[in-house]
Amino acid sequence: MPVKKKILILANSSSGLYDFRNELVTALLSQYNVAVSLPDTQKTDLLEKEGCRVIHTPINRRGTNPTQDLALFNHYRQLLKREKPDLVLTYTIKPNIYGGLACQKEHVPYLSTITGLGSAFERSGLFLEFIKELYRKGLAGASCVFFQNRENMELFHASSLVTGKDRLVSGSGVSLKTWEPLPYPQGDNTVFLYVGRVMKEKGIGEYLQAAEALHGEKVTFLIVGYCEEDWQEILDARKKEGVIVQFDYQNDMHAFYEKCSAVVLPTYHEGMSNVLMEAAACARPVIASSISGCREIFEDGVTGYGFVPKSADALIEALKKFLALPQSARAAMGLSGREKMEREFDRSLVVASYLEEIHQALGDEEAK
Repeated sequence: MPVKKKILILANSSSGLYDFRNELVTALLSQYNVAVSLPDTQKTDLLEKEGCRVIHTPINRRGTNPTQDLALFNHYRQLLKREKPDLVLTYTIKPNIYGGLACQKEHVPYLSTITGLGSAFERSGLFLEFIKELYRKGLAGASCVFFQNRENMELFHASSLVTGKDRLVSGSGVSLKTWEPLPYPQGDNTVFLYVGRVMKEKGIGEYLQAAEALHGEKVTFLIVGYCEEDWQEILDARKKEGVIVQFDYQNDMHAFYEKCSAVVLPTYHEGMSNVLMEAAACARPVIASSISGCREIFEDGVTGYGFVPKSADALIEALKKFLALPQSARAAMGLSGREKMEREFDRSLVVASYLEEIHQALGDEEAK
């Protein structure tokens, strides 16, 4: 029996890897040995049960400490020397940059995925130029760079951050089997649902302002997710006032999508929003920032509503438009969203794109 080739995945979240890329992971496990480098243990038990070997790698996801980043680069180099993978997949900014640089040093082929721009590209001056240079160097040796939306891809091209092969995919896609259409909730109550990390860049401030303005006996604002910044004191005050209802991060969102009338995402930037894809696949209207990474997922007035980001007033107006709709129109919006997911965002198509590039990078033409 020939020895299976090894693929090493460098990522910054076990839940992100399992929830949004597990179909790719299981497809790889059928052909290769797979090891995953992750900083947390939230869903590593599930990955291990499937056959992945999990390696703990500390990552300060949002920090800019040069000492920590150098340590991460050195950790990745040692990891490559020890694991001797045939190919590496990297996701998110720090694995992309420092994992990419480590792969170049150790002469290991790799594929990178730009999952979004993050807060770094909202900065300016020398810091932004420094980040761009890190990206330029980290991606320079990639066999292929995947982008999740066209705007990100065009920005990287304009700044010459990617000069080799790249490919545009529909984000991580959505599992149409996992997220099936749910019956639209009955009754005259409206439940708005925010899902995600509680942080400024996700638009939590605007969401809270909208909740203060519109909450009532028949209008509920839910928040599901963990605080990544110091918002809990504010959330506690709003809960006490009856403005919001908050839940911690949930492993299974089905019950929340089932009870909600619409999913609301006032984010400032996205690669391609997994939350919006899941909600639409469940036949729920979406109300989201009209930015790249969101607007590809909905059709304004057909499957949901868009609004100008960073504006509580714009969000409130969008929510008022939704509140004015009869239940039948809301349900029809949701079904139109499901149809759009089936046409454009089936995760199996995204997985096929990755497998094609992986096989090509490994020279596994027979595995196609």
